[in-house]
Amino acid sequence: MGQVDGKRINDALDKNLGRSSPSTSKALSGKDKDRLSAQSILNGVKLPPDHRNSRSTSLAENKRSDDSEESDVSGSDGGDTSWISWFCNLRGNEFFCDVDDDYIQDDFNLNGLSSQVPYYDYALDLILDCESSHGETFTEDQNELVESAAEMLYGLIHVRYILTSKGMAAMLEKYKNAEFGRCPRVYCCGQPCLPVGKSDVPRQNTVKVYCPKCEDIYSPRSRLQNNIDGAYFGTTFPHLFLMTYGHHKPQKVLQNYVPRVFGFKIHKP
Repeated sequence: MGQVDGKRINDALDKNLGRSSPSTSKALSGKDKDRLSAQSILNGVKLPPDHRNSRSTSLAENKRSDDSEESDVSGSDGGDTSWISWFCNLRGNEFFCDVDDDYIQDDFNLNGLSSQVPYYDYALDLILDCESSHGETFTEDQNELVESAAEMLYGLIHVRYILTSKGMAAMLEKYKNAEFGRCPRVYCCGQPCLPVGKSDVPRQNTVKVYCPKCEDIYSPRSRLQNNIDGAYFGTTFPHLFLMTYGHHKPQKVLQNYVPRVFGFKIHKP
Protein backbone atom coordinates (compact mmCIF):
# COMPACT_ATOMS: atom_id res chain seq x y z
CA MET A 1 0.00 0.00 0.00
CA GLY A 2 3.02 2.21 0.21
CA GLN A 3 4.72 3.97 3.17
CA VAL A 4 2.32 5.14 5.85
CA ASP A 5 3.31 8.00 8.14
CA GLY A 6 3.64 7.39 11.88
CA LYS A 7 0.83 9.77 12.87
CA ARG A 8 -1.81 7.76 10.94
CA ILE A 9 -0.53 4.49 12.42
CA ASN A 10 -0.69 5.87 15.99
CA ASP A 11 -4.18 7.31 15.43
CA ALA A 12 -5.40 3.99 14.00
CA LEU A 13 -3.89 2.00 16.88
CA ASP A 14 -5.53 4.35 19.42
CA LYS A 15 -8.88 3.65 17.78
CA ASN A 16 -8.31 -0.12 17.93
CA LEU A 17 -7.48 -0.02 21.65
CA GLY A 18 -10.79 1.73 22.35
CA ARG A 19 -12.98 -0.73 20.47
CA SER A 20 -14.03 -4.35 20.81
CA SER A 21 -12.76 -6.81 18.22
CA PRO A 22 -15.08 -6.96 15.20
CA SER A 23 -15.62 -9.95 12.95
CA THR A 24 -12.71 -10.52 10.63
CA SER A 25 -14.55 -11.10 7.39
CA LYS A 26 -18.14 -9.96 7.93
CA ALA A 27 -19.49 -6.73 6.57
CA LEU A 28 -19.17 -3.62 8.67
CA SER A 29 -20.49 -0.15 7.98
CA GLY A 30 -17.40 0.96 6.05
CA LYS A 31 -18.91 4.34 5.29
CA ASP A 32 -18.92 5.15 9.02
CA LYS A 33 -15.28 4.12 9.58
CA ASP A 34 -12.04 5.84 8.66
CA ARG A 35 -9.76 4.01 6.30
CA LEU A 36 -6.89 2.37 8.19
CA SER A 37 -3.50 1.43 6.85
CA ALA A 38 -2.55 -2.20 6.32
CA GLN A 39 -0.26 -2.01 9.35
CA SER A 40 -3.07 -0.99 11.71
CA ILE A 41 -5.76 -3.19 10.15
CA LEU A 42 -3.80 -6.39 9.98
CA ASN A 43 -1.92 -7.16 13.19
CA GLY A 44 -0.63 -10.18 15.04
CA VAL A 45 -0.64 -12.89 12.35
CA LYS A 46 2.75 -14.08 11.18
CA LEU A 47 2.87 -14.88 7.47
CA PRO A 48 5.62 -16.72 5.58
CA PRO A 49 7.80 -14.02 3.98
CA ASP A 50 8.36 -16.01 0.79
CA HIS A 51 4.70 -16.24 -0.25
CA ARG A 52 3.95 -13.79 -3.06
CA ASN A 53 1.58 -13.64 -6.01
CA SER A 54 1.69 -12.16 -9.48
CA ARG A 55 0.32 -8.77 -8.41
CA SER A 56 3.32 -8.14 -6.13
CA THR A 57 5.40 -7.43 -9.19
CA SER A 58 3.02 -4.82 -10.57
CA LEU A 59 2.61 -3.28 -7.10
CA ALA A 60 6.38 -2.87 -6.81
CA GLU A 61 6.49 -1.45 -10.32
CA ASN A 62 3.80 1.05 -9.38
CA LYS A 63 6.01 2.21 -6.51
CA ARG A 64 9.07 2.61 -8.74
CA SER A 65 7.37 4.47 -11.56
CA ASP A 66 7.16 7.92 -10.00
CA ASP A 67 9.41 9.30 -12.71
CA SER A 68 6.81 9.09 -15.47
CA GLU A 69 3.70 7.31 -14.17
CA GLU A 70 3.19 8.03 -10.45
CA SER A 71 1.04 5.70 -8.38
CA ASP A 72 -0.42 8.26 -6.01
CA VAL A 73 -4.11 9.04 -5.75
CA SER A 74 -4.61 12.25 -7.67
CA GLY A 75 -6.14 15.15 -5.75
CA SER A 76 -7.40 13.19 -2.75
CA ASP A 77 -6.47 12.99 0.92
CA GLY A 78 -5.41 9.47 1.86
CA GLY A 79 -7.10 9.77 5.28
CA ASP A 80 -10.53 10.31 3.68
CA THR A 81 -10.19 7.80 0.86
CA SER A 82 -11.57 4.27 0.99
CA TRP A 83 -9.29 1.44 -0.04
CA ILE A 84 -11.40 0.80 -3.16
CA SER A 85 -11.20 4.42 -4.29
CA TRP A 86 -7.49 4.50 -3.52
CA PHE A 87 -6.87 1.35 -5.55
CA CYS A 88 -9.00 2.36 -8.55
CA ASN A 89 -7.31 5.76 -8.71
CA LEU A 90 -3.77 4.40 -8.85
CA ARG A 91 -1.99 5.13 -12.10
CA GLY A 92 -2.41 2.07 -14.31
CA ASN A 93 -5.67 0.97 -12.67
CA GLU A 94 -7.94 3.16 -14.80
CA PHE A 95 -9.68 0.09 -16.25
CA PHE A 96 -11.15 -0.84 -12.85
CA CYS A 97 -14.47 0.55 -11.64
CA ASP A 98 -15.49 0.99 -8.00
CA VAL A 99 -17.29 -2.11 -6.76
CA ASP A 100 -20.17 -1.34 -4.38
CA ASP A 101 -19.55 -2.27 -0.74
CA ASP A 102 -22.96 -3.94 -0.63
CA TYR A 103 -21.92 -6.29 -3.42
CA ILE A 104 -18.71 -7.27 -1.62
CA GLN A 105 -20.50 -7.75 1.71
CA ASP A 106 -22.84 -10.34 0.19
CA ASP A 107 -21.13 -13.70 0.78
CA PHE A 108 -22.98 -15.21 -2.17
CA ASN A 109 -21.07 -12.96 -4.57
CA LEU A 110 -17.74 -14.12 -3.15
CA ASN A 111 -18.46 -17.83 -3.35
CA GLY A 112 -15.33 -19.86 -4.06
CA LEU A 113 -12.85 -16.99 -3.78
CA SER A 114 -11.52 -17.90 -0.33
CA SER A 115 -9.75 -20.93 -1.81
CA GLN A 116 -8.13 -18.87 -4.57
CA VAL A 117 -6.76 -15.96 -2.56
CA PRO A 118 -4.13 -16.30 0.19
CA TYR A 119 -4.87 -14.48 3.48
CA TYR A 120 -8.45 -14.08 2.28
CA ASP A 121 -9.94 -12.78 5.55
CA TYR A 122 -7.33 -10.08 5.99
CA ALA A 123 -7.50 -9.07 2.34
CA LEU A 124 -11.29 -8.74 2.58
CA ASP A 125 -11.04 -6.63 5.73
CA LEU A 126 -8.55 -4.38 3.98
CA ILE A 127 -10.82 -3.90 0.96
CA LEU A 128 -13.82 -3.08 3.18
CA ASP A 129 -11.81 -0.78 5.50
CA CYS A 130 -12.74 -2.97 8.46
CA GLU A 131 -10.82 -2.67 11.73
CA SER A 132 -9.11 -5.64 13.35
CA SER A 133 -7.42 -5.76 16.75
CA HIS A 134 -4.42 -8.03 17.23
CA GLY A 135 -1.35 -7.95 19.43
CA GLU A 136 1.46 -7.49 16.95
CA THR A 137 2.01 -5.27 13.95
CA PHE A 138 2.80 -6.80 10.61
CA THR A 139 6.23 -6.28 9.15
CA GLU A 140 6.59 -4.33 5.94
CA ASP A 141 7.04 -7.56 3.95
CA GLN A 142 3.91 -9.06 5.48
CA ASN A 143 1.94 -5.90 4.76
CA GLU A 144 2.98 -6.17 1.13
CA LEU A 145 1.79 -9.77 0.99
CA VAL A 146 -1.63 -8.85 2.39
CA GLU A 147 -1.85 -5.85 0.06
CA SER A 148 -1.10 -8.09 -2.91
CA ALA A 149 -3.74 -10.56 -1.74
CA ALA A 150 -6.25 -7.69 -1.45
CA GLU A 151 -5.51 -6.57 -5.00
CA MET A 152 -5.95 -10.11 -6.30
CA LEU A 153 -9.20 -10.54 -4.35
CA TYR A 154 -10.53 -7.22 -5.60
CA GLY A 155 -9.72 -8.21 -9.18
CA LEU A 156 -11.60 -11.50 -8.84
CA ILE A 157 -14.58 -9.69 -7.32
CA HIS A 158 -14.38 -7.04 -10.05
CA VAL A 159 -14.69 -9.54 -12.90
CA ARG A 160 -17.98 -10.75 -11.40
CA TYR A 161 -19.28 -7.29 -10.60
CA ILE A 162 -18.86 -5.90 -14.13
CA LEU A 163 -21.25 -8.56 -15.42
CA THR A 164 -24.05 -7.14 -13.25
CA SER A 165 -26.30 -4.25 -14.27
CA LYS A 166 -24.60 -1.83 -11.86
CA GLY A 167 -21.16 -2.93 -12.92
CA MET A 168 -21.96 -2.54 -16.60
CA ALA A 169 -23.41 0.91 -15.98
CA ALA A 170 -20.15 1.94 -14.31
CA MET A 171 -18.13 0.55 -17.20
CA LEU A 172 -20.43 2.26 -19.70
CA GLU A 173 -19.39 5.67 -18.37
CA LYS A 174 -15.76 4.74 -18.82
CA TYR A 175 -16.46 3.47 -22.34
CA LYS A 176 -18.20 6.71 -23.29
CA ASN A 177 -15.16 8.64 -22.09
CA ALA A 178 -12.77 6.30 -23.94
CA GLU A 179 -11.02 5.53 -20.65
CA PHE A 180 -10.11 2.07 -21.94
CA GLY A 181 -8.25 3.56 -24.88
CA ARG A 182 -8.96 3.73 -28.59
CA CYS A 183 -8.30 1.23 -31.34
CA PRO A 184 -4.88 1.82 -32.92
CA ARG A 185 -6.11 0.58 -36.30
CA VAL A 186 -6.28 3.43 -38.82
CA TYR A 187 -9.56 2.39 -40.42
CA CYS A 188 -11.31 2.19 -37.03
CA CYS A 189 -10.93 5.97 -36.71
CA GLY A 190 -10.29 6.10 -32.98
CA GLN A 191 -13.05 3.69 -31.95
CA PRO A 192 -13.22 3.35 -28.11
CA CYS A 193 -12.25 -0.10 -26.87
CA LEU A 194 -13.27 -2.36 -23.99
CA PRO A 195 -11.02 -4.39 -21.66
CA VAL A 196 -10.93 -8.15 -22.15
CA GLY A 197 -8.97 -11.11 -20.88
CA LYS A 198 -7.66 -13.94 -23.01
CA SER A 199 -8.35 -16.35 -20.14
CA ASP A 200 -10.63 -16.51 -17.10
CA VAL A 201 -7.86 -18.19 -15.09
CA PRO A 202 -5.68 -15.81 -13.04
CA ARG A 203 -2.00 -15.38 -13.89
CA GLN A 204 -2.36 -16.65 -17.45
CA ASN A 205 -2.39 -13.45 -19.54
CA THR A 206 -2.43 -9.71 -19.07
CA VAL A 207 -5.45 -7.59 -19.98
CA LYS A 208 -6.05 -6.60 -23.61
CA VAL A 209 -8.42 -4.11 -25.22
CA TYR A 210 -11.13 -5.25 -27.63
CA CYS A 211 -12.24 -3.06 -30.52
CA PRO A 212 -15.93 -3.64 -31.37
CA LYS A 213 -15.41 -2.14 -34.82
CA CYS A 214 -12.71 -4.42 -36.19
CA GLU A 215 -13.41 -7.14 -33.61
CA ASP A 216 -9.75 -7.61 -32.76
CA ILE A 217 -7.73 -7.23 -29.57
CA TYR A 218 -4.67 -5.12 -28.82
CA SER A 219 -2.29 -4.46 -25.95
CA PRO A 220 -2.97 -1.37 -23.83
CA ARG A 221 -0.68 1.56 -24.52
CA SER A 222 0.18 2.10 -20.87
CA ARG A 223 3.00 -0.03 -19.50
CA LEU A 224 1.27 -0.21 -16.12
CA GLN A 225 -2.08 -1.24 -17.63
CA ASN A 226 -0.26 -3.91 -19.59
CA ASN A 227 0.70 -5.57 -16.28
CA ILE A 228 -2.90 -6.07 -15.10
CA ASP A 229 -4.16 -9.66 -14.98
CA GLY A 230 -6.66 -10.29 -17.78
CA ALA A 231 -8.71 -12.54 -15.50
CA TYR A 232 -9.83 -9.41 -13.61
CA PHE A 233 -11.96 -8.54 -16.69
CA GLY A 234 -12.52 -11.98 -18.18
CA THR A 235 -13.40 -13.27 -21.63
CA THR A 236 -17.13 -12.51 -21.39
CA PHE A 237 -17.37 -8.85 -20.42
CA PRO A 238 -17.00 -6.88 -23.70
CA HIS A 239 -19.34 -9.16 -25.63
CA LEU A 240 -22.05 -9.22 -22.96
CA PHE A 241 -21.62 -5.46 -22.62
CA LEU A 242 -22.25 -4.90 -26.34
CA MET A 243 -25.25 -7.24 -26.24
CA THR A 244 -26.67 -5.25 -23.32
CA TYR A 245 -25.94 -1.85 -24.87
CA GLY A 246 -26.54 -2.74 -28.49
CA HIS A 247 -26.97 0.90 -29.53
CA HIS A 248 -23.34 1.50 -28.57
CA LYS A 249 -22.07 -1.23 -30.88
CA PRO A 250 -20.57 0.31 -34.05
CA GLN A 251 -20.92 -1.14 -37.51
CA LYS A 252 -18.14 -3.51 -38.41
CA VAL A 253 -15.49 -1.81 -40.52
CA LEU A 254 -15.28 -3.16 -44.08
CA GLN A 255 -12.32 -1.22 -45.34
CA ASN A 256 -8.96 -2.97 -45.26
CA TYR A 257 -5.51 -1.85 -46.20
CA VAL A 258 -4.40 -3.04 -49.65
CA PRO A 259 -0.64 -3.38 -50.14
CA ARG A 260 0.62 -2.01 -53.50
CA VAL A 261 3.89 -1.81 -55.38
CA PHE A 262 4.12 1.12 -57.83
CA GLY A 263 0.36 1.43 -57.60
CA PHE A 264 -0.35 -2.22 -58.41
CA LYS A 265 -1.95 -4.64 -55.97
CA ILE A 266 0.35 -7.39 -54.85
CA HIS A 267 -0.71 -10.77 -56.18
CA LYS A 268 -1.43 -13.28 -53.44
CA PRO A 269 -0.22 -16.80 -54.34
